[in-house]
Amino acid sequence: MKFDHPAFAPYRPLIDALGLVRAQPAPGPDCLDALNVQAIRLDTRNARGLPLRFFVPDGRLSARDYETHILQTGQVPTRAETWHDVLNALVWLRFPRFKAALNAAHGSAIAGETGPTRGRRRDALTVLDESGVWVISRDPSWPALLAERAWRPLFWDHRHAVETTMRFVVVGHALLEKLLAPYPGITGKCLTLIAASLDSDGVEGLSVHALAGIDSPRQLAPLPVQGIPGWDPANASAAYYANQDIFRPARRISS
Repeated sequence: MKFDHPAFAPYRPLIDALGLVRAQPAPGPDCLDALNVQAIRLDTRNARGLPLRFFVPDGRLSARDYETHILQTGQVPTRAETWHDVLNALVWLRFPRFKAALNAAHGSAIAGETGPTRGRRRDALTVLDESGVWVISRDPSWPALLAERAWRPLFWDHRHAVETTMRFVVVGHALLEKLLAPYPGITGKCLTLIAASLDSDGVEGLSVHALAGIDSPRQLAPLPVQGIPGWDPANASAAYYANQDIFRPARRISS
């Protein structure tokens, strides 16, 4: 299990500082202390300005209680011996404004719900939290091809444009977990950010703003992330994109 996949590039300094490369095949209890050391060093805070800390929960919280607890206390329930939770903490440390905005949006949506059923807004927020990918592009026409599931035209026919005018940043911790042992069918969900700069730090504010317009998972286009140029050595061949089990075309609705 390694962190050499391109998706981990934005996280490499933190991965090194936390010693996660040595935490194989799974992290251990001491990882919690390392996470909190970094949270203190970076002065990581939640949407209410409370210092963020990671702690081992007594039991499993519901999704509603989980989000509410983070928002009210700044404490993130973290099972330090699981990659899923440790990678969630990693995203908190690397992109705290985005994660704080997600948590605050959950809190607002929860306050507006009248029953136990999670609404479409929270469904979409959960999808981004687990499987989100920032699709940063200088040109809005390229992300439009993603929405159309025009995989080969984008990733092969316009490969140079993708490599020079787009950047993909995985912010979903469940997706990062899958990329520890990648396979061709891994799929993320797109949050499109049109920006002059491809710098992930520079667009974090845009990601927070973009969340306000997301109220349904249907707004989040699917992205077979291994198709991104350079993310799988095998995608250097056009034949890679012919696999319709992975690169499924958009469904045509008959009139």
